[in-house]
Amino acid sequence: MRAAVVRRLRARLGRRGPFLLFMGIGKVCWGLGLIVQPPNPAGLELLTGIAPLHCWAWVWVIAGTVTFGSAWVQFGQDRFGFLAASVPPALWAFVYGWSALLGTYPRGIFIFLWYITSHCGVIWCASRVPPGGGRTRPAVRVEGSPG
Repeated sequence: MRAAVVRRLRARLGRRGPFLLFMGIGKVCWGLGLIVQPPNPAGLELLTGIAPLHCWAWVWVIAGTVTFGSAWVQFGQDRFGFLAASVPPALWAFVYGWSALLGTYPRGIFIFLWYITSHCGVIWCASRVPPGGGRTRPAVRVEGSPG
């Protein structure tokens, strides 16, 4: 019985759904963490000049909720989940990068690079995963390799 439930769940989520599911949970947790225990806002002055950090934390929570919900929809309709997953880290990356360029938070350049690669880059790569098990392009044959 347990195996049947797992099979149905896997079939419902498809290939991209598990990524969106876990990404959504992570974003909600991150946002709630920003509310419960706000970090030092150094480098985030561009955001905190517009609204307090707990308001920006809700951007993470809302984006995570949309991302989680998108795990359960059909391929193509899940694009909103990938978009929602990209918004908070892209925003944070921009803000930290801007503070580094201004010289107000030099460490911001490393945080910018971390958000762009470890968050946005991974999300954007996952969004390119096709729904089926087949390859979208033929494999490249390297000269001298078998097959």
